[in-house]
Amino acid sequence: MPQSQAPSQRTTVKRTPQRANYESDIIYQILDEGLVCHVGFIADGQPFVIPTAYGRIDDTLYIHGSPASRMLRSLQQGIDVCVTVTLIDGLVLARSAFHHSMNYRSVVIFGKATLVEDAEQKLTALQAFTEHVILGRWKEVRSPNHHELARTIVLSLPLTEASAKIRTGAPIDDEVDYQIPVWAGEIPLKLTAAMPINDPQLHPDIEVPATVRNYTRPQKHY
Repeated sequence: MPQSQAPSQRTTVKRTPQRANYESDIIYQILDEGLVCHVGFIADGQPFVIPTAYGRIDDTLYIHGSPASRMLRSLQQGIDVCVTVTLIDGLVLARSAFHHSMNYRSVVIFGKATLVEDAEQKLTALQAFTEHVILGRWKEVRSPNHHELARTIVLSLPLTEASAKIRTGAPIDDEVDYQIPVWAGEIPLKLTAAMPINDPQLHPDIEVPATVRNYTRPQKHY
């Protein structure tokens, strides 16, 4: 059952609140399946929303990038940030144009990001980024060297102020419209991987590893 209590007033879902879920496990599952988050913040009096990769360790979200990034330079100053992740599970086609919709799972996170300065924690976060993209990859590749670590900023954001919103199921038409002779239903969607493409400079003796050959995203539908 969805948790009824939001962690804060600004995470309370007001529009269609019956779709809200505040359970940590549900929020983590959505974050673990997603690949890109959108980071919203205000810098120099202007609003920005920037897409970026992320990683999660327990109840903390990590983002990273170049020291030249305006987003990272702004966030490490302790300003308010809003991070969102959305997964589209299907198109919902109703009998009326008005009631067309999508089945989705989304997470909204509020808080303040903190600069990760400890070298070991920073390396652990970078491992989480890599493993989030493809599980098992960290052991197959060269780890970041000191120069690369110095050129990378890592920020942490606690997941204490987060909420999920989920829509599942069939279209919801007006009662009078159920008699209209128009097809209605759902078109399920999911992210699937195509065949891997070798790097042109790959040595011919190197085979595609199982982590790549069997690649899939963790999926949980509600």
